[in-house]
Amino acid sequence: MDLDEAFRTVGEFGCRQRWMTGFLILLQVYVACQSMLIVLVGAAPDYHIVNEDVTIHKEDVAKHVRFDENFTSIVSEWYLIKEESYKVNLASSLYFGGLLVGNLLFGPLSDKHGRKPVYLTGLVLDIIFSYVTALAPTYEIFALSRLFVGMTNGGMSLVTFVLTQEYVGKSYWALTGSLTNLMFAVGIAFYALLGYYIRNWRTLAFVANSPGIVFFLLSFLLPESPRWLYSQGHVAKAEDVLQYMARGNGREGPPIKLRECGVLQSARDTSHSVFDLVKYKVLLRRTIILMYIWYVCSLVYYGLTLNAGDLKGNLYVNVALSGLVELPAFPLCLFFIERKWCGRGRATAGFLTFAGFACLFTMFLSEDNSIFINQTILALLGKLSVSAAFNVVYIYTSELYPTVVRNAGLGVCAMACRFGGILAPFVPSMKSLNPSMPFMVFGISGLTAGILSLILPETLNRPIAESIDDLQSTAYQLLNKSRRVTAFPELQKPSSVTC
Repeated sequence: MDLDEAFRTVGEFGCRQRWMTGFLILLQVYVACQSMLIVLVGAAPDYHIVNEDVTIHKEDVAKHVRFDENFTSIVSEWYLIKEESYKVNLASSLYFGGLLVGNLLFGPLSDKHGRKPVYLTGLVLDIIFSYVTALAPTYEIFALSRLFVGMTNGGMSLVTFVLTQEYVGKSYWALTGSLTNLMFAVGIAFYALLGYYIRNWRTLAFVANSPGIVFFLLSFLLPESPRWLYSQGHVAKAEDVLQYMARGNGREGPPIKLRECGVLQSARDTSHSVFDLVKYKVLLRRTIILMYIWYVCSLVYYGLTLNAGDLKGNLYVNVALSGLVELPAFPLCLFFIERKWCGRGRATAGFLTFAGFACLFTMFLSEDNSIFINQTILALLGKLSVSAAFNVVYIYTSELYPTVVRNAGLGVCAMACRFGGILAPFVPSMKSLNPSMPFMVFGISGLTAGILSLILPETLNRPIAESIDDLQSTAYQLLNKSRRVTAFPELQKPSSVTC
């Protein structure tokens, strides 16, 4: 039998798989705490300057500045104010730069060496560097540690997402993918609650990192991905993992026997890497489109958040709301992506297009246009919609890439996502040119990404490709069933397959 048949035999989402995926989904709370760390430990307490008429030199700033004692942060410890305030943003940028590098490194490594060893390595390094953050004696060590935390945290969470998909049957990929992103949003709220009770920044960083040790120790109980084992030709090991799942699901019966197929020979003869994404036309077209979609999702999401300005009120409540506002997006995703008339592709296109129109319409409204429809409401609707698109595109991308290069594909797309996050803070500053310019950028970006997503093939209820040969064969068969083949005879050749 093939893998999809094997999963139906052992159970696509039985008790054993619920435990494994639930554990990895819960890990997102830890990931969120590390991702949002700078929001609280880099916050600037209120302060006043003694003898303001006196010129304050850098080495004497501690003698003239008095911070409120409501909470501590790196700002109050190293006096990162005025000309030194840029260092907080620099530390944040280093973290996102680390995410970009981590996505590039960990994806191909896990495709080559396996999901579990790369995941465990990333998690233990993440814990070590996060403790360096909490104990850093100087700002320079703190900032450098954030770079390495970004690399390990981003790479490890990418591999974790792939594992939650490959542990279960394909029909449950949407559920596990949505729950992963949902738990990240919950993790942001949890971190805000933690910060409310722990006001010392070093203690907060230490406590927020400590659950990682528990997750690391329990992670040794997890098996390797059966899909990765099968794609690499380790049929016997893949059968053992499937049998382990069957026992845990209460479906122990005849031994699972996977059939030899072309993917195994391909895995033995070919060393797959990120370069396969540009080597094959079918992968190149998909990668270019997906990179742009991921970039736009990040740009619009973070851009809308920053364009709203600093929220007034309690710092900890605002951080919690920044996560909780995303929660309604997930049930919307689960509803649309499982409908035959919608699926993954149309859901992505619909959410991105709606976000684009919401941003464009915002340009024509004033802040107090109406209690029911104004700039704030449309901006929130746009953020809700792009959050939903972000959730769908994670699942969609996993299904569009074959197993042998799935992590590499996700890594490259995540890299494009990080570029969107890096550029997002600069878009609101375009207000100096025209007050509507930021919303125009977000709107046009959302609309173009939504239209481009319609070019990609639908993956709902379609078999998952294990090898690149499977992908090309499947794509060609799908094209043969479409009207485009009749209209364009040149597409009859397999070599002409594009998406």
